[in-house]
Amino acid sequence: MNQATLHQLKVFEAAARHGSFTRAAEELFLTQPTVSMQIKQLTKSVGLPLFEQVGKRLYLTEAGRELFTTCRQIFDTIAQFEMKVADLKGLKQGQLKLAVITTAKYFVPRLLGPFCQLYPGIDISLQVTNHERILERMVNNLDDLYIMSQVPENIDVNCQPFLDNPLVVFAPVNHPLAKEKNIPIQRLAQEPFIMREPGSGTRRAVQSLFDEHEVAVNVKLELGSNEAIKQAIAGGLGISVLSRHTLIAESSEFSILDVQHFPIKRTWYMVYPSGKQLSIVARTYYDYLINAAKNFIEQNTSFAWGTFEQFQNEKELEARG
Repeated sequence: MNQATLHQLKVFEAAARHGSFTRAAEELFLTQPTVSMQIKQLTKSVGLPLFEQVGKRLYLTEAGRELFTTCRQIFDTIAQFEMKVADLKGLKQGQLKLAVITTAKYFVPRLLGPFCQLYPGIDISLQVTNHERILERMVNNLDDLYIMSQVPENIDVNCQPFLDNPLVVFAPVNHPLAKEKNIPIQRLAQEPFIMREPGSGTRRAVQSLFDEHEVAVNVKLELGSNEAIKQAIAGGLGISVLSRHTLIAESSEFSILDVQHFPIKRTWYMVYPSGKQLSIVARTYYDYLINAAKNFIEQNTSFAWGTFEQFQNEKELEARG
């Protein structure tokens, strides 16, 4: 591989990641013949085929898979070096790759805004997906940091709690149970219920509580996003359990039912695999988020952003009133 160039490795990495020379060419602003030529020269340098084509699909050979892993390590090392040099110059620049659980999209952008203003040289890639896909990304080391509310059990990780994430029972504002207090959890079995899709961390937490109390809810709908569930609730299609963080300006459309054993106490964590060395940019955001979350709670206690303890206090005040 003495004759392989960094440019050839970049072309190969893009082609391997997309499984397509055409898409690699589009990403790198090259022509497809140029991509093909670079791959051909790299293959000659390696001395083994890197791709094989079966039908119309492109697959990596064993040598190709090894080279793809090596490329990722090389580019991560180069990126860390560039960020280290920038840090030594008193600058913060580079890329921050975040992957967050779906519900986190309600507050992460608010915390990213001030960070971007502090460090305008940092480019941010934000992936929003469910729990299962977050784990897949973590196993493949695709991101710098992960924000999730359930720490993986089968992956060795470092985790840092930074914000409460209470799960509450949402219903339409005019629901018959909206004004009742201390509703037995078994009563939910009489209501049409809307669930998140399988693989959702919220669904697992809710189902675990229902199983514990032997409650079999009547699931009428399974939806893949909190927004879709909120629209279904507002349309009178049923009730659901969602993070209280999803309740922002449209709080007048919904009520939070006072149900026994709710809220389910959960916490937002920053997570990354053990042994992973955080880049300077990732470490800067990690430290920033710890402090920003504290200020965020103080500034947003007027509606959805209160802590679990604050929500419990609200329930007690309502009961006394």
